[in-house]
Amino acid sequence: MPKRLDAEQVRFFKEQGYVVFDKALLPPDEFDALKRHFETKLIDFQARTGKSPEHMDVPHFTDLALFRWLFNDQVLDLVEDLIGPDIGLWSSHFICKPAGNGKRVPWHEDSAYWGHAVRPMEVVTVWLAIDPSIPENGCMRVIPATHHDGYSPYDPVQNPEKHVFSTEIRRERRDESKAVDIVLKPNQCSIHHAKLMHGSNYNTSTQRRCGYTMRYFSTTARFLPESDAYKRHLHQIYLARGRDRAGNVFSDPSEINRKWVEASAEQRKAEKSLAH
Repeated sequence: MPKRLDAEQVRFFKEQGYVVFDKALLPPDEFDALKRHFETKLIDFQARTGKSPEHMDVPHFTDLALFRWLFNDQVLDLVEDLIGPDIGLWSSHFICKPAGNGKRVPWHEDSAYWGHAVRPMEVVTVWLAIDPSIPENGCMRVIPATHHDGYSPYDPVQNPEKHVFSTEIRRERRDESKAVDIVLKPNQCSIHHAKLMHGSNYNTSTQRRCGYTMRYFSTTARFLPESDAYKRHLHQIYLARGRDRAGNVFSDPSEINRKWVEASAEQRKAEKSLAH
C-alpha cells in the first residue's frame, strides 16, 4: 500500500510523468528549520561566489546538515511510493530565482544532462517549494506524458546569460500548448520523472521563488561514474533507504566530497585568472 500517495496519484505519475503533492511534505518545524538553513546558505553563497542563486547545485556535497532533510522519512516515504523501498540519493539543488531578474530555465529533460550515468534512467525529483511558486514568479512548468524518451535534440538559446542552461529542446520537438504550471505553497512539492520535459519562465515579479530539488533513484539501477557525463569521477551517490541491488558504490554522508571541493576551488581560481 502507498505510504503518502494514493493509488490514483501513483497511476497519474506513471502515465503523465509528474504528480503534485498538495499537502505538507515535512512537519512544520522541520520545514521551518530547512528554510532558515537555506537563508543562511544563500547569504554565504552570494558573498563567496558572487553568482546568481539559481546555481546552488549539489550543496549536500559540502553541507552535511542537508542530509537531515534528504534522508527524512516523510520525504523517503513519498519517494518509496513511486520507486520502491531501496532508494539511492542521486543529487540535490537549491534553485532560487531572485525577484525582478530571476533567470529562465529552458525546456529540458534532466536525463539529457546526466547522459546514461544511471541505467536505467529512472530518477525522480522531489521539487519542494521553499517560497510560494506561482506563474508570476516563474514556477516550474511541465509538458505531461513526455517522459518516454528523455534524450531530445537541443539548440543553443539566445542570450545565454539570462538562462540557467545554455541549450533548449528544439521547438519542433515540444508542444508548449500542453504545458501545465506547477503551483505550490511553501512545504508542498511536485515529483517529476527525469525524462519529463519541463522548464520555467523568468521571474520579473516582486516575489522570490526558491525550491529545493531532491533527486532519488531505485538501487536496482546502476550508477556508472565512468560515463561521459561523469568521467571526472566527482559525483557521489548515497544510500538513503533499504539496500543496494545493482553493485553500486555509495559514499559516506558523514564526509564531504573532497574531490568536488578541490575541483571547485581550481575552477574558481581559473575564472579569477581569466577575469584579470
